[in-house]
Amino acid sequence: MKSVLIIGLGRFGRHMAMKLIESGNDVMAVESSVERADELAPVIRNLQIGDAANEDFLRSLGVGNFDLCVVAVGENFQAALVITVFLKDLGAKYVVARATRDIYKKLLLRNGADHVVYAEREVAERLAVRFGTSSSIFDYVELTPEYGIYEISLPEGWEGHTILEKEVRSKYHVSILAIKKNEVLFPMPHPDYVFTEGENLMVMGDHKAIKALVR
Repeated sequence: MKSVLIIGLGRFGRHMAMKLIESGNDVMAVESSVERADELAPVIRNLQIGDAANEDFLRSLGVGNFDLCVVAVGENFQAALVITVFLKDLGAKYVVARATRDIYKKLLLRNGADHVVYAEREVAERLAVRFGTSSSIFDYVELTPEYGIYEISLPEGWEGHTILEKEVRSKYHVSILAIKKNEVLFPMPHPDYVFTEGENLMVMGDHKAIKALVR
């Protein structure tokens, strides 16, 4: 379990807070809008109303005690930047900030953010890969500019063969992380696993190798 401070409860902040709570983490949320705070109070129990761009208010929260601080104030870049700087000055261990433009991402990283989420762009790129490439790609997560994890349909001719027989790693240069069938995930399949009809594969590799595999 981690202790997390989330500043800003717009769509991004509230969804992250609720998912973290669902996963058993200890979450404190900060929101400047009384109406929004009242709306979410039944779901997020540890909720503070205040202006996080005020250094004294932030200091009162003891930000250095949190494992993670999230600046989810994406619509007001000036406030997000000020909050990020204050968090680092007050001893925050790790700061994740949300940005809505490339230049904002660069400035946040230069001024204390350890990681910046460019939510709209990341979602757009993920959808572009999913719907704009092969019909055999169902989902995608980018790990680096060169590598990613893809959910793909079972390639033609693989049914009835084992992972070892298809020489997946040596011939196709990808690693199979899991097999998915009927929404059930079977992680880390053995090399002797026999592929069957209707399966999807969760594979990791460089983008070119995977796209060549699903052509």
